[in-house]
Amino acid sequence: MFISGIFFSGPPSQILKAWGNQSFQIVLSQQILHEYQRVAEDLSSKFPMIDILPIIELVTIHGQFINTQGFDISVCEDPDDDKFIECAVAGKCKTIISGDKHLLKLTGYQGITVLNPRNFVDKYL
Repeated sequence: MFISGIFFSGPPSQILKAWGNQSFQIVLSQQILHEYQRVAEDLSSKFPMIDILPIIELVTIHGQFINTQGFDISVCEDPDDDKFIECAVAGKCKTIISGDKHLLKLTGYQGITVLNPRNFVDKYL
């Protein structure tokens, strides 16, 4: 969702604007930040007019980093998505915003609701 909000309009962009207005906190781990950077670099090559660095810096400065050491959760069909669940559990988060079909299937896991961006906007914004 985070990267989609940078490169595309619609609900992900609305969510980033709400975060910018301090309506909620973005919680992430080092592993999540590395994924954001990797995906952003890939998309930057396709959309060279968008400078992703300032936005990555903002989330690095203003996001809440969670140490997920000691959390080894393997519940996602796509093991690469487990880092989001680990971060949410370690950070005691109630909501994950994602359009990823594997994460969306895990709504309710340890009390965590997984919402796609549209549903998050409709419910909270």
